[in-house]
Amino acid sequence: MIESHPSGGYILEELVVGMTAEKRVTVTEARIQAFAEASDDFNPVHVDEAFAAKTAYRGRIAHGLLSASFGSAVVGTILPGAGAIYLGQTLNFHRPVRIGDEVLARVTVVAIDETAARVVLRCDVFCGEHLVMDGEATVRVPRRRRPAKSA
Repeated sequence: MIESHPSGGYILEELVVGMTAEKRVTVTEARIQAFAEASDDFNPVHVDEAFAAKTAYRGRIAHGLLSASFGSAVVGTILPGAGAIYLGQTLNFHRPVRIGDEVLARVTVVAIDETAARVVLRCDVFCGEHLVMDGEATVRVPRRRRPAKSA
């Protein structure tokens, strides 16, 4: 398990397959409301208990992309960290997340393309022992700067 890099982000040459970072987050009413505001997604299954109680979920659930955003937080702040740019993401949702749940977002380096300065990351989100979301992200990672050519 790695921690944030002292500079804020790992460069391509510092990454190795198997590096893993995690972040724990508690899903709160405030987080769901803030996400609804930011995304303009006010689906009542997320924000209206009376409506959600009548659904197959029997109560409110968090936005799936809120769970995915916790993985994004790991990518942007820990592994690879500052300077990483998302190029693509696949997502698979397996179970709902509810207010009060603590989730664990785990990101693991699974492939490195040194030529293109791209890294493939496995992104998993767990609630307890249950996998609630998984997928892969492809990100561009900064390289070590080359020395300037002398004239």
